[in-house]
Amino acid sequence: MTTSPAYYARPVVGLHWVIALLIFAAFPLGVYMSDLPLSPDKLRLFSYHKWIGASVFALSLLRVAARVAFVPPALPAAMPRWERSAAVAMHALLFALIFAVPLSGWVMSSATGFQTVWFGVLPLPDLVGKDKELAKSLELLHKSLNIVLLVLVVIHVAAALKHHVIARDDVLVRMLPWRRRPSAR
Repeated sequence: MTTSPAYYARPVVGLHWVIALLIFAAFPLGVYMSDLPLSPDKLRLFSYHKWIGASVFALSLLRVAARVAFVPPALPAAMPRWERSAAVAMHALLFALIFAVPLSGWVMSSATGFQTVWFGVLPLPDLVGKDKELAKSLELLHKSLNIVLLVLVVIHVAAALKHHVIARDDVLVRMLPWRRRPSAR
């Protein structure tokens, strides 16, 4: 039987925070650029937004692989069953959305007829043909998924802070990149 580690593995922590920072950059950029009039600046910002989304998608594949490769720490024994269930559900939804949001943007971009070229170098294949009506539906889906992601991220952060400030357990600390590791004996 494998013992549960005290902290998340460094690759898991690193991917968690890089993906979080990219999402924190992509969301306000998406909100800002959506209301801009069509211009070279707006097209450049759309490219940046799509690069971030493609990066989140690619890093999320690594994140899932790291989640499988490294055993996560166990939840605190004192945590009530409902809270454990909520934590598991929250993580599953967050994982689903870190794939669904960039994927919906990629499909929407394909439907609008604007291919995504990752970092201006690597053209990503269009996932659907150009279709104006589909693009409108996908735009609504992409925006809706982003709103759900934003709400879940706020709840996720609030729960982590609740564990740190109120419950005073190590749920937040074990995901921090600057934490001190216990010395090996």
